[in-house]
Amino acid sequence: MARVSDIYGSMVFNEHTMQERLPKATYKQLMRTIKDGTPLDIDVANVVAHAMKEWAIEKGATHYTHWFQPLTGITSEKHDSFIDPTDDGRAIMTFSGKELIQGEPDASSFPSGGLRATFEARGYTAWDPTSYAFIKDEVLCIPTAFCSYTGEALDKKTPLLRSMRAIENQAHRVLELFGEGADRVVTTLGAEQEYFLISEKDYEKRLDLMLTGRTLFGYPPCKGQELEEHYFGAIRPTVNNFMKELDDELWKLGVSAKTKHNEVAPAQHELAPIFAESNRAIDENLLTMEEMRLLASHYGLVCLQHEKPFESINGSGKHNNWSIAAGKKNLLDPGENPMENLRFLVFLTGVIQAVDEYQELLRMSAASAGNDHRLGANEAPPAIVSIFLGDELGAVVDALIGDHDYTSADRVSMDLGVDVLPNFLKDNTDRNRTSPFAFTGNKFEFRMPGSAQNLSDCNMILNTAMAKSLKEFADAMEEVPAEQFEAAAIDYIKRTLTDHQRIIFNGDGYSDEWPLEAARRGLANNRTTADALPCLVDPKSIALFEEFGVLTEPEVRSRYEVKLEKYNKIMNIEIRTMKRLVRRDYLPAINSYAAEVARNIFQVRGVMADADLSPQEARLRQLTDGAARVNTLLEKLHELHYASLEIADQQERATMNAHQIIPVMDDLREAVDAMEIIVAHEYWPVPTYNEILFYA
Repeated sequence: MARVSDIYGSMVFNEHTMQERLPKATYKQLMRTIKDGTPLDIDVANVVAHAMKEWAIEKGATHYTHWFQPLTGITSEKHDSFIDPTDDGRAIMTFSGKELIQGEPDASSFPSGGLRATFEARGYTAWDPTSYAFIKDEVLCIPTAFCSYTGEALDKKTPLLRSMRAIENQAHRVLELFGEGADRVVTTLGAEQEYFLISEKDYEKRLDLMLTGRTLFGYPPCKGQELEEHYFGAIRPTVNNFMKELDDELWKLGVSAKTKHNEVAPAQHELAPIFAESNRAIDENLLTMEEMRLLASHYGLVCLQHEKPFESINGSGKHNNWSIAAGKKNLLDPGENPMENLRFLVFLTGVIQAVDEYQELLRMSAASAGNDHRLGANEAPPAIVSIFLGDELGAVVDALIGDHDYTSADRVSMDLGVDVLPNFLKDNTDRNRTSPFAFTGNKFEFRMPGSAQNLSDCNMILNTAMAKSLKEFADAMEEVPAEQFEAAAIDYIKRTLTDHQRIIFNGDGYSDEWPLEAARRGLANNRTTADALPCLVDPKSIALFEEFGVLTEPEVRSRYEVKLEKYNKIMNIEIRTMKRLVRRDYLPAINSYAAEVARNIFQVRGVMADADLSPQEARLRQLTDGAARVNTLLEKLHELHYASLEIADQQERATMNAHQIIPVMDDLREAVDAMEIIVAHEYWPVPTYNEILFYA
């Protein structure tokens, strides 16, 4: 087996490979483009393209593709070969700078939310040099942005890149107030990816899993996660072999897969990478998800990335570990001296302000049909956004708000009236797994996003909202004399924390009291996607995105329409699948077993007229009553489904799906699941949770 150091990044046209293969002048110019954002000259692009092509061909590549993220949230690619036929009947392999920089996929079949009509098909992909090209399945993949003929963003990457520019610009203004120079400022991300692995044989027998990614029916298993032995437990051999191959393939692609383990639920697992710049980290996470799905089949497994594939046990999230870095400095690290602590407090205050001001946008960024089933249950955070700071940092903030002395964990007391903070222990706190947005030492962990989601949306919102906070601080401080800066900054921090302290909550997010307390504080509780999406087109949201050039109003509205349409389409698929399964599988199974019980009663009574058959008769009554209830709910669901399809307004349809149809789907599921535990095993038409989750 090859050493990790030999294979790591071997399929990536990374900085090391560029330095080896590019002329020195070309390499320096490309690095200026990557690190400083300077425009890339076409002559330089031609040299880069040639070197990239030669390297890719040596690695076995025959095609190239512009790899992009349309508004579907997943990745897309169109493969073009390098071949260029010659007059003598042969072919040479070519790849130009123009082909590297720009592609032209058909844009008509991707969702645009009304930005583009079907007959306006032209779209462009533009190379993103800040995310390295890589080779996958003998194809050179070039990460790109995707926009329309008229320049509107039709993808997830473009607004993310714009938001990263916005936060960098404002962070530079703040850092200059601290006398700190021109290091590039980036947001960093570590995406913890949770997922399930189940047997292909069971998957193929579950139409609901195949069509919707989740089980629409299923009684809780006899043994779930209550013994808590699966978490961090020994990894079963088949899964371990899958994880080994996954590591190898990800390492070749330069993905820094670091941690792997069993998660809490049976058949659930997690992979966590080392932090990277947000843009590249998101590309790598999407690549990780794709590799998981493809490689699972090598071991007779299927990788499920739905947020809640199984009821009654944990769902799968994608924890978004977010921070801000300037050069080698983590700006959310408390630091080792008082002035660094003051800088930290400025950035911390900016995060608290951003999350409070735009809490509904953050909730919206994690909204999806799948995640609605996960939030608020089995270790997922609730739908109410709040910030967990921990004991010590919480005490610091309380001292600032209350204008009293702060006493640290090691009993160091400090007057916070003017002086800046002493160093304090950044890990002196427990973790709060019910918190949607938790400080974890030198970063914030946003735990709301679901496992299937593209993290571009939530990071774009985080970056933009934070840019707003930093801008307001810089606007207030830039005219303050240097000798008054410390006192003015602390005064600003105190006022801002006081204004936004409602978002800080260190308690139990699962308690019955928290929703009531959150309402008293004025925090939003948008429990469904239908409730969460409208804030995206609120004037306040549009103004935020327009102020920093992240999204135009038409681009915002298009994303709202795309999200609504996707939610309603998923709901339509789930409803249709549920109806078909009940009609063609579950009701026939229940009725067949009822007939078997009835025959048994009739036959026994014919032999023993005085036999006590009350247990069988009670069971038959359960079956017939159960079938009747299932049928009644099926008809009710059918009526509501067709009524919803008559609603033209997508928001109204989403509201009906969320608040009228899903409760009926839940009731129908409960009715069918009640039959699962009394119908004989050989009659039940699909594998049960006991079989799916505890495969050999």
